[in-house]
Amino acid sequence: QVQLVESGGGLVQAGGSLRLSCVASGRTFAKYHMGWFRQAPGKERESVASISWRPTSTYYADSVKGRFTISRDNAKNTVYLQMNSLKPEDTAVYYCAADLGSTWYRGYAGAYDYWGQGTQVTVSS
Repeated sequence: QVQLVESGGGLVQAGGSLRLSCVASGRTFAKYHMGWFRQAPGKERESVASISWRPTSTYYADSVKGRFTISRDNAKNTVYLQMNSLKPEDTAVYYCAADLGSTWYRGYAGAYDYWGQGTQVTVSS
């Protein structure tokens, strides 16, 4: 069982920045593929970014490329999502997810085994 706890959400003006954090339980975090997803009211959940465990590769949705950066600190069992140049359309609940499989499926939500409870990000115009 893996527990994921997100933090760092909040209210920010358009153009601002936030950094989300997700702390994972478990001794083998370094071998988890990790992802960030989001869901806005009335919309389906969508992939935002993901990071593999070996070799470390990253994936970004087109809508966030150049603005968001995913990273991980295996010593702290933590994955981060640095969000810059935020837009009102980035408003959503952001979820962290862990994929314990051997193959990295980037942003495919069905591959992820464990999910956090989510953290709200609201961007005002």
